[in-house]
Amino acid sequence: MTAFTPSIIPRNEPQRLAAVRRYDILDTPPDGAFDRVTVIAARRFGVPIAIISIVDSDRIWFKSHHGLPVEQIDREPGLCASAILSPEPHILPDASVDPRSLANPLVAGDFGLRFYAGVPLTTSDGFNLGTLCVIDKAPRTVAADEIEDLKDLASVVMDQMELRLSARNAVAKAEILAREIDHRVMNSLQFVSGMLTLQSRGDHLSDATAEQLKIAANRVAAVARVHRHFQSGEAAEFTSCITFLRRLCADLSDIVGKPISVGGDEGEVPTTRIQSIGLIVNELVTNAAKHGEGKIDVYFRITSKTHEISVCDEGSGLPSGYNPTSGGGLGTKVVAALASQLDGRVIAGRSPSGRGSCVTVAFPA
Repeated sequence: MTAFTPSIIPRNEPQRLAAVRRYDILDTPPDGAFDRVTVIAARRFGVPIAIISIVDSDRIWFKSHHGLPVEQIDREPGLCASAILSPEPHILPDASVDPRSLANPLVAGDFGLRFYAGVPLTTSDGFNLGTLCVIDKAPRTVAADEIEDLKDLASVVMDQMELRLSARNAVAKAEILAREIDHRVMNSLQFVSGMLTLQSRGDHLSDATAEQLKIAANRVAAVARVHRHFQSGEAAEFTSCITFLRRLCADLSDIVGKPISVGGDEGEVPTTRIQSIGLIVNELVTNAAKHGEGKIDVYFRITSKTHEISVCDEGSGLPSGYNPTSGGGLGTKVVAALASQLDGRVIAGRSPSGRGSCVTVAFPA
């Protein structure tokens, strides 16, 4: 092989590079499944070096490199760049006398490559991503059954890559389906809330019944709001609690018609907890707006062992003997149930300012 020139770039190079990107394998961490293949290949051929390579636009990156402490080389001197030009194995029994490789720096230089056998890693739609190759610094012959074994091992590599691609595609489809389901759930909740609101306006209803329907409509709408703000965040194992609360409370402020400030410690909570936190804050803010006065303050605090969510108002305070776990109305019971889901507890008392009430839900960090 002579030096790398445009003449040895595959004719379908743009499509081939698109296939390389499709498998999303470049620069991924070492993987035992691939490392085992190169170990087996080196042992089968009795050579010191075996590589699983991916040919990028300007480099040859090694997914596995047994016996060679190098992660990539330039595409220009790489024999793998030549090996992907054909669907057939690329065999050099003695590179020092082979016209295809005399000028190759790996052959003519200090590395002293003499034997090379590479089999293309071919996708199901016919693109050669790279090679499984074995290398030696001494010339050697290769038997037909050895080449067949190398081809089988290359197929194992592609099976692994195809399997992982299928898994990624399945996850992506599942995420799309989940988003669609979430969207429909939110729309359904908003529809139910709207229907309850319409029912509450009926002339035939007593004031008490109309009020209960309005409360039910608001609670269903609250669940929809929390759901919407939860889904607007990034899918991750942890999420910023303060960022979520600021988005939610900006929405709640418009609804309850009172200013809401959000403060406290920057920190993350498991995403699995964020909906319960949102529903707790929604209930406490709604109650503070209904029974309290003035501005509503929402705090998020982090200690070494707990997280705390507090909602405080500037009203007259809680009634004497108030029990935050069993007293009060439906809102109190909802907060107690949600706190239980977090393995937390509800604490009620006066606001730190000395005016109004403050309800805190503390749960393990």
